[in-house]
Amino acid sequence: MKRTKGKSHCPINFGLEAFGDPWSLLVIRDIVYFGKRTFTEFSDSDEGVAPSVLTARLAELETNGILNRTPDPGDARRVVYTLTENGLALIPVLLEIANWSAGVDAETDAPPEWIEAVHRDKTAMTELITATVRAGGSIFVGSDSVVAALSASAQN
Repeated sequence: MKRTKGKSHCPINFGLEAFGDPWSLLVIRDIVYFGKRTFTEFSDSDEGVAPSVLTARLAELETNGILNRTPDPGDARRVVYTLTENGLALIPVLLEIANWSAGVDAETDAPPEWIEAVHRDKTAMTELITATVRAGGSIFVGSDSVVAALSASAQN
């Protein structure tokens, strides 16, 4: 990420500049948790981000080395966004935010069994989630999801 003169070199400030905007974190969440990859999929999220804001956040995340932008192999008119290795390194941050929020928000949508599973073995779950997302999967959606893998291993 390019630093501008006069900005703080505090590591928390650096992180907030790179990915701390709420819309940016929601894009990363959508990739990790729900396997979203396209502009349309991100814009369909419940939070209702404006198209201009989403465009700006996607460009910023790409510029900051958190997202890769590539042509969609199935439709050349679209692009697909995936996390870079720096983006994948944010997975533990997302898990900590979700854990904290689930404990504080009385109306959380987080499944309690999921929060408990992450709590039980945070290191193993982080590694599984990272490997799954790196391979194109997500936590909750699809046959290649973390939840599907956990269900299959529980049945064996």
